[in-house]
Amino acid sequence: IDVYITVDIYPLVGYIPTMRVKCFTKSEAVTLIRHCLDEGRVIPGSHFRRELKAEGLNMLDAHHVLSKGNVFREPEFDVRYQEWNYRMEGTEPDGEKLAIVFSFKEDDSGFLITVFSIRD
Repeated sequence: IDVYITVDIYPLVGYIPTMRVKCFTKSEAVTLIRHCLDEGRVIPGSHFRRELKAEGLNMLDAHHVLSKGNVFREPEFDVRYQEWNYRMEGTEPDGEKLAIVFSFKEDDSGFLITVFSIRD
C-alpha cells in the first residue's frame, strides 16, 4: 500500500487556517474523509503526530482506521476553532481499537487532530 499524506506548514508553525465548513452527517463525514484520503489532502496536526508516536503507531495504522472505520458519535462543535470535529473508530491492522478525531478545513482537506486507543 502506498500512502501519500500531505504535511502542511500551518500545523508546524501553530497557525491553522479556519474555513467554516458546514456540519456533515456521520455518513457524509465518513465519505468525505475517505475522499480526502484518495483524492484530497489529509493533514496530520502536530498533536496527532505526537499521540500517534506515543501509541507506538504509524501513518499506515491511521490510514487503515480512516479507510475502514466508522463515525458512530454525532459531530462536536469546537468553539475555539469554529469547526466541527468527528470521531472515527476502528481497528488498526493488529486489531487494536483506535479513535481518530478529525475536522475538515475545506471540502477536500481533512485535518487529523488526535488519536487514542479505545480500552474496553
